[in-house]
Amino acid sequence: MQQPNNLGHAALNLDAIIKWSTIVVVLLLAAIAAIVSYRHAHELVSAYGETGITAALVPLTVDGLVYASSMVLLQAARLARPAPLLARLLLAVGILATLGANVAHGWGTGLIGAIVSAWPAVALVGSYELLMWLLRADARPATDRAEPDVDQEALAVYRASIESGEPLSQRELARRFGRSRRWAAGIAEQANETGSENSEDRTATSA
Repeated sequence: MQQPNNLGHAALNLDAIIKWSTIVVVLLLAAIAAIVSYRHAHELVSAYGETGITAALVPLTVDGLVYASSMVLLQAARLARPAPLLARLLLAVGILATLGANVAHGWGTGLIGAIVSAWPAVALVGSYELLMWLLRADARPATDRAEPDVDQEALAVYRASIESGEPLSQRELARRFGRSRRWAAGIAEQANETGSENSEDRTATSA
């Protein structure tokens, strides 16, 4: 029978595989979409009279706005603070701008052309926001920083639930203490390891 701590390790390994494989795919998709979307925006700006370095840099201001706004939202999530309204507003403006530029680029060939031209922008924004979601979900919030008193209290509560024959789930443990599932998994693993050590000590003593 597989031990609980082994199950915890397996779950964490699966989480890591899902996270990093998704990040690799999202980054690849974002790179492809960014190149195509930039080309569309550059051609549109050039068609309206901009040349040289101006035509090359203007499209970057749009993607830069999306990036900067998303970074502010990410930092707010990491610090467990409310997301700034300005960051949300500018993110929406950046998304609309990049979509509008790509739609305008393909509009000359009709509705289908506009949809096809807009798709790289949709893929770019979507993949980028997926990546930001992964990073926000993986970030340790301020409430998960080491607090020995809280950790010890959680250990005591979890051990008591095991001794009562009704061990708390990691979800319930996280909910009770207002922490993440990862923190709860660490508490459960620590409790299981301590329990195994105590059991071995008792066996050795009785022998």
